[in-house]
Amino acid sequence: MIKESLKKGSFVLGTWCDLPSPSVVNVLAKAKLDFVIIDMEHGPMDYKIAQEMAMAAESEGCEALIRVPRLNESDILRALDTGVSGIIVPHIESVEDTKKVVNFSKFPPQGHRGFNPYVRSGGYQKVTNEYLSEQNKKIVLGLIVEGTSALKDLDNIIDNPEIDIVYIGTYDLSVALGIPGDVQNPKVFEMLEKAIAKIRKAGKSAGCMAHNTNDLNKFKKLGIQFICYKVDSSIIHDEVAQFRKEFDQ
Repeated sequence: MIKESLKKGSFVLGTWCDLPSPSVVNVLAKAKLDFVIIDMEHGPMDYKIAQEMAMAAESEGCEALIRVPRLNESDILRALDTGVSGIIVPHIESVEDTKKVVNFSKFPPQGHRGFNPYVRSGGYQKVTNEYLSEQNKKIVLGLIVEGTSALKDLDNIIDNPEIDIVYIGTYDLSVALGIPGDVQNPKVFEMLEKAIAKIRKAGKSAGCMAHNTNDLNKFKKLGIQFICYKVDSSIIHDEVAQFRKEFDQ
């Protein structure tokens, strides 16, 4: 499980999935990724296709997470009911946001997540008394912090024992810094480096997107354990585009 791997200090590798395709997920999982993140904020997903994508990943031993579209109780509940290993919540700006994530995601006593054992997460059947506590321990909770104001209050925002991953969204961070899309800019890297130090000090796992092996090596040295390699669409596009370029030479 990636949750246990991260606790042990290991690095885990995955990708973002914006294409609503269980087949694409299955191919990526077959390539031995540790996880995929089904993107319901930017991708054209509904919960039916998201659940099928999760099943396609898990059939190859790859864990599935869902980035929910927003910090909303219903969205979080429905995402977790699909049976994924956890959720990633975008646009976290305050301590109150973090409290809401935990409250909506965890069963009592840690939170107030709604309970229905007859969905995939419950095994479609009545469950044991230990189910709620087991789920609370198993679920991976990740926050995406992407604004400069949130980074300034990062110590307080991530100071919650139920949070596992703090992912720094470098694209949105570049927009906030007035350099949209320039994720390789030294200004972005400087803020990223400071944030990673705070995340590690708080005992959380840091996450970020790597576009190449240079990013990968740099991020590993920084201690970023939860590494996403590009996005499914860009993996396909970039491979074909590079071959096309060589073909035309």
